[in-house]
Amino acid sequence: MKNTALTHIHESLGAKMVPFAGYNMPVQYEGVNAEHEIVRNGVGVFDVSHMGEFFLKGENALALIQKVTSNDASKLVDGKAQYSCLPNNEGGIVDDLIVYKIADNHYMLVVNASNIEKDWNWISLHNDLGVDMQNLSDDYSLLAIQGPKAAEAMQSLTSIDLTNMGYYTFQIGEFAGKSDVIVSATGYTGSGGFEIYFKNEDAEYIWNKVFEAGAAFGIKPIGLAARDTLRLEMGFCLYGNDINDTTSPLEAGLGWITKFDKEFTNSENLKKQKEAGVSRKLVGFEMVERGIPRHDYEIADANGNVVGIVTSGTQSPSMGIAIGMGYVPTALATPDSEIYIRIRNKDIKAKVVKMPFYKK
Repeated sequence: MKNTALTHIHESLGAKMVPFAGYNMPVQYEGVNAEHEIVRNGVGVFDVSHMGEFFLKGENALALIQKVTSNDASKLVDGKAQYSCLPNNEGGIVDDLIVYKIADNHYMLVVNASNIEKDWNWISLHNDLGVDMQNLSDDYSLLAIQGPKAAEAMQSLTSIDLTNMGYYTFQIGEFAGKSDVIVSATGYTGSGGFEIYFKNEDAEYIWNKVFEAGAAFGIKPIGLAARDTLRLEMGFCLYGNDINDTTSPLEAGLGWITKFDKEFTNSENLKKQKEAGVSRKLVGFEMVERGIPRHDYEIADANGNVVGIVTSGTQSPSMGIAIGMGYVPTALATPDSEIYIRIRNKDIKAKVVKMPFYKK
């Protein structure tokens, strides 16, 4: 079990710690619902230092990224980030990731914690272009400072204009007196905010400064359980649940990051899939009858035939209703389609809805 540079702080704050992606991580502090509401209405801080950071440099860095990712990274300008995925050869997804363009011939890829080694090996396998690759995942800490009050709460720590920072842009500058901090207007909660990347040796100092600056705004530490309910309300995919090695980006509703005006891993087969149409789709659904859907519960049609599986599900703290995501046949993927979630051998009615579930 690995620790982050902040594990001792989480433990001292009384966080409930759980194993996650090989790391000892805080799952909650004062309760999922309370933490969820803090992020929706104020400002909260997640330690997500378990995420992976790869740095790619060299004249062929973009060519390598173009080869292994589905989105078109040639559209990136300095200071812009892009959501993308790494397709595999079988039509599935190695991982989803964010590509950051630091400068010409210099990129950062941020990957999921559980896939660091897998992704590194996959990209390395395709690096026949002489690109200088560095895996600095163990050197960097990452805080997600999320919520509508995040910009105001953190502005005193940096000269970067946080309020006017565009979504999926970033700047490298001074933060809390430390230089070369990457401040990114990305996030996984749908409530605005920032993700800040910095060296491990600065972690405790920056954590303390963040909480000092945010004290007047009611800032609180937030665990991974609330991160999951927040992202699910937005319909954001979680690798290992909603997407994996067997789900195609087109089935997962990620056609918008799958660009066929360039060649990439398995692009020909995915293009054929797009032209033929997919047989199943990832949908969002709300429970009509009482019951909470959970990962791996079966989805049935009106005749009791099992037609799919729940990939994510919870009781939405913001809306007070049970929601979920899952794969269903295309014929049942249109909004208001009636489906049934099999909970303890009973088929409980639900309906397909357009995501995101939570609308600000």
